[in-house]
Formats: sequence, structure tokens, C-alpha cells
Amino acid sequence: MVPVLAVSAALLAATAEGALAASFGVSANSFTVSGRSFQISADTLAGTDFVQYGVVDQGRAASYPEALSGINSADLYDLCQSVVQDLPFVGPVTLRLTSGTDGPPAHADRLVVDAHDLRGDAVFHHINIGQDASTVSGVPGVQGPPGGFGEQADTIRIDHLRQQTRSVSAATFRLPGLHLSVTSGDRSCF
Repeated sequence: MVPVLAVSAALLAATAEGALAASFGVSANSFTVSGRSFQISADTLAGTDFVQYGVVDQGRAASYPEALSGINSADLYDLCQSVVQDLPFVGPVTLRLTSGTDGPPAHADRLVVDAHDLRGDAVFHHINIGQDASTVSGVPGVQGPPGGFGEQADTIRIDHLRQQTRSVSAATFRLPGLHLSVTSGDRSCF
């Protein structure tokens, strides 16, 4: 019981400081990011109406250049999100969320992700690269600054998605088969 209470107290302290909540309770570009990077992986991401351009996320003490990717409708098969937090007296603790592993995929409407590292095997259909970021139109309300470098495509598919990000938001995020776990040690998605 003592280890459980210690972990619970450490998690409450981290949540009070905003370390854990800021990593998963996010919305697009209207908040101060924690600055902590977290992982997102999926066997496949399949989406319609994709846009992308550069942004700068603001933290309390720093700014973070990111690539904002917006997808109007996205399915994520075997989704995993994880963040590792180093807690006093406990060490590393992983907050990990999985969905869409056995059955229907996770689904997001108006998905917006600010990422600084993305890997996978991608296919775009009807893509414009180098479009003025203020003229992208695939995701309502998601446009970049005038003169900024942007791109958009009718569809996107990324197999073996591996992404490091600081913020994610969606108008709707359905997570069938949701499993949220908090475990000691590093249990990152990849």
C-alpha cells in the first residue's frame, strides 16, 4: 500500500504543477504548452482534408517551433500516446493511453497536431506543396500566416506513424477500447 500511496501522491503533485494534465488536456493553439514532448504512434493514420504549416508554440519559459498538421477527419488504428514524467522519490512514471487496438479505430474530427518529429510511410493524394499558409482550406478555421509555407492534400495515409509532439486537439476524439495506464518506469509507445 505504501508504494501505491507514494505514486498517487507524486501523481497528484505532478498534476497540480500541470506536468501531467498539460500533456493530455490540450486544445489547438489557444493555450500555453507545458513544453514537455510526448509520443503518438499508430499502425495507420488515414485522413481526409490535410493541411500543414509552421507555427511557434508558446510555453511559460520558452518557444517551440513546430509543424502544425490539421486533418479534417482521421482514423487511427492501434493508437498509442505516452508521456514520461520524472517524479521526485519515485523516478520515471509513464502515462500511456491506447485505443483502436481490437476493433474500430480511434477517430478524430478536426484533428490538429503540433509536432517536431514525424516518421512513417506516407501517401498524399492531390497535394499542393508550397502553398501560401493563409490560403489552406482543408480544415475549417485552421490557416497559417500570410506568406508562410504551407501544403494541403485531399487525403493522407501514414503507416507506422511515430511522432513527437507538444500539443494535440480535436473537435471530437472517439477512443474505442480506451485503456489509460500509469506505471512506474519508461513504458513509452516507441
